[in-house]
Amino acid sequence: MKKFNTPLLQQTSLIQRVRTLFLIGLMVLAAGCSTIRFTYNHGDTLLYWWLNAYLDLDSDQSDWVKKDIDKLFQWHRSTQLRDYAGLLGKMQRQLADGNVTQDELLGDYRDIKARTELLAFKALPDLADLAMSIKPDQIEQMEKKFAKNNNDYRKKFISGSVEDRQKEHFKKTMEQFNLWFGSFSREQEAQLRKLSDARPLDDEVFLQERMLRQKKIVATLRRIQQEKLNKEQTMSAVHGLLRDFFDRMDAPERKAFYDSYVDSTSKFIVAAVKLTTPEQKAHAQKRMQGWIDDLNSLAAGK
Repeated sequence: MKKFNTPLLQQTSLIQRVRTLFLIGLMVLAAGCSTIRFTYNHGDTLLYWWLNAYLDLDSDQSDWVKKDIDKLFQWHRSTQLRDYAGLLGKMQRQLADGNVTQDELLGDYRDIKARTELLAFKALPDLADLAMSIKPDQIEQMEKKFAKNNNDYRKKFISGSVEDRQKEHFKKTMEQFNLWFGSFSREQEAQLRKLSDARPLDDEVFLQERMLRQKKIVATLRRIQQEKLNKEQTMSAVHGLLRDFFDRMDAPERKAFYDSYVDSTSKFIVAAVKLTTPEQKAHAQKRMQGWIDDLNSLAAGK
């Protein structure tokens, strides 16, 4: 039976789509503790729908894709979720200390990146099987999906005025802060808006990077299909693609940009946490404990 796993296509937004999969119960939370269990327990179906939107899977592919998505979630549930609960617990302790530092945030970021790489490279043989199964018309379907996503990104983050773009970024930021800390006062939101607006608008660069990754994905898949690469050759090609994605932040032409972005973002988060009240920090502590309990319950098969 052909094998399937997802990180190859998920790299379309740097490593964020891989994070979305493997931290599905950690960083991408809609609302409330029960949401983690609901989303994760339906994650196999959601993931299939997402993949099908990119590739328009045929009937044969659909059969083994669904089975291997189920195997992926079984492995993920049994081996990864308690580790994510532990990571959340560490973040909870950092917040309990009353003053999260930039070094602590950067350490959390490195922990997440390491877990992302573990998932991606563990899936390498399955990624190769998936890549070998993709047909020319499916590559074209993927390109169309990429183009649509890019146009949506331009409309949302690039085409508007500077004020509109800053407003959109602040809206996304506040959605996350409200999730973690509860509601903010008008005075707090005004201070956060100033901090948010002070950050550079790097959307054009991120779009360039997104499109570069998409081109590399398409080129690799076309090469695998046209040259009829065998399993070993395909694994080498996919390994090179993944390694390039993960190492991109250290590429000479982009390292300064990404270093600056990570530095400015982490400083912004530290400053935002310092603005929160003891009650808001307690709200975040309680919410994180709910997520930790949910992750441990999921790991136990509940």
